[in-house]
Amino acid sequence: MAVASSSAFSAQDFFDRLAEDYHLIYEDWSLSVSRQGQALDALARSYLASTELLDVLDCSCGIGTQAIGLAERGHRVVGSDLSPVAAARAAGEAQRRGLALTTSAADMRSLPYADASFDVVLSADNSLAHLLTEDDLRQALRGMRRVVRDGGLLVLTARDYGDARQTRRNATMPQVTDTDAGQAVTFQLWHWREDATYDFDHIQLLPDDGTWQVRVRRATSRAWSLEELAMLVHECGFSDVTWHSVEEAHFFQPVLTARPAA
Repeated sequence: MAVASSSAFSAQDFFDRLAEDYHLIYEDWSLSVSRQGQALDALARSYLASTELLDVLDCSCGIGTQAIGLAERGHRVVGSDLSPVAAARAAGEAQRRGLALTTSAADMRSLPYADASFDVVLSADNSLAHLLTEDDLRQALRGMRRVVRDGGLLVLTARDYGDARQTRRNATMPQVTDTDAGQAVTFQLWHWREDATYDFDHIQLLPDDGTWQVRVRRATSRAWSLEELAMLVHECGFSDVTWHSVEEAHFFQPVLTARPAA
C-alpha cells in the first residue's frame, strides 16, 4: 500500500488496524487464496511460457491472499506491504500452511530490492487506489519496472469504478461471512472529495454473544479509471499493456498485464 497525502487518512494505520479481520472481507478466505493463486499462476505462465517456478514479488501483499496462493503453486514468493502488521500476519499464515514466504514492511514507492530480481511483480486487490496522485503512482510503477527482469511480467488488479466518480456512489454491497460465532458483515461508506478521491469508512459488524461488535476503519482512495492506469503503466516503461476482464482472468477484479519495454 502507499502513504496518502497529509490531508488524507493514513493507509498504514488503516491496514495495521484491519489486518486482524481482513480475511472477513471474503466469504471463504482460504478458498479465495487457492482460487486467486490458481488464476494468477495460469495467467503468468500463459505470458511467460514457462514450466519453471517463478520468482514473484507481491509488493502489496497484505495478509497474503495472493502471495500465499502463488506459494501454494510452488513459486518463490516475496511479499512486502506498507503495513508491518499485515506483512507479519502473511508470514504467519504461510508458515501455518507449511509454505515459504518472506515478508517485510515496505512502501511500494521505494521497493528495497535489487534491479531485475523478479520474473513477476504483482500488486493486487486495488492496492494502487491508495496512491492518490499521478506522481506517487509513477514512482511506484517505475520501481516495479526496475525490479522486474527483462522478459518478465507486471500484474496489477484494480476495481473497475465504471461511472462511480460521476454518480458519486456512496456505499458498497455488504459481504456476509460465516464465522464460528455467527455471521460477520463488511461494507464501506464512501465520502467523495472535489476530485477523483474519496474517504471511506470500512465497517464490520462482528457477532458477539447475541449482539454486535462494530469496528470502523477509515482510509482514503483514488478512483483510478482502468484507462488512466493503463496509460501510466505504459508511460513508466512497460509495453503490451492489456486489461483482462473478470471472465477472462477468472479473477474477482479486472487484471492488467504488461511486459517490460526494451
